[in-house]
Amino acid sequence: MTLVTNRTLLDVAAGAGFGVGAFNVADLTMAQAVLDAARATDAPVIVETLAGSHPSGSDEVFWGLLLRLIDEYPEVPVALHLDHGPTFETCVRAISAGFSSVMIDGSLDASGRPASFSANVEVTRSVVEYAHARGVSVEGELGTIGGSKDGTARAEIVLADPSEALAFVSATGVDALAVAVGTSHGAYKFTAPPDGPMLRLDLVASIAALVPDTHLVLHGSSSLPDALRERVNAAGGAVPSSWGVADEEKVRAIELGVRKINQGMDHYLAYTAGVRGALAADPACVDPAVYLAAGRESARRLLEERMVLFGQAGRAPLYR
Repeated sequence: MTLVTNRTLLDVAAGAGFGVGAFNVADLTMAQAVLDAARATDAPVIVETLAGSHPSGSDEVFWGLLLRLIDEYPEVPVALHLDHGPTFETCVRAISAGFSSVMIDGSLDASGRPASFSANVEVTRSVVEYAHARGVSVEGELGTIGGSKDGTARAEIVLADPSEALAFVSATGVDALAVAVGTSHGAYKFTAPPDGPMLRLDLVASIAALVPDTHLVLHGSSSLPDALRERVNAAGGAVPSSWGVADEEKVRAIELGVRKINQGMDHYLAYTAGVRGALAADPACVDPAVYLAAGRESARRLLEERMVLFGQAGRAPLYR
């Protein structure tokens, strides 16, 4: 199977009522964990990455390697997606490199503050026009999803407004829309246990009803399981306590209309737990082939669990 767009993956998911996990990767080993998990569970999947968020030095080098790796999994329905493209130019570079889907994040301005609605519409519409002419799907963002996408400045949560969502979709023609409904990016989302639901599921339901042909996306939805943090810290890490989004809330969001579920930090935590565990077990080990393989296997196990949770496991035949 050739690379498909997010639109294709999510159209089928909407018809069958399941969600598709979009898993951030920072190197080829992490990408292999995603694709191995999709193969093992017979699931469609979205491999996504941030521009510059990898050790390869050049986006184009890393992106080309990702495409070559995906070619080794012809039985997996997979989209390659640029997450949080900061500019029109970055999205163009990703499209030229071969990505089948891109996200233009016009929700923040160059200083990291919430952008005006009109500015968000303008840049998003320009990316949609360019991408659609080349058979590439586009995701936009409305409201401000909190936390930090890259470990630097943290943004406050600004919830999406349903009426603005309808106007935004009408003005831009996006295929998918990331909506701020209470989630937060990063490994340190919330510093105290929740005293109630974290997600504004009423907003999910309202927006889904207003834009039924546009696929809703849940960003910043990692669960940050205690067990993963404990594994990292037991092997020399110092990850502080934090609370993420409960699995049952993600499942309910899918039932209400969310189709794409972004997962970054849980994948990173699982991968790091495997790497740190292997190094702690053998302090004399200096062979990356050993400890990176341990990271890949640790991540793969978590990813398989999430694919079952989101309902995408066993759904690959729908795309064949």
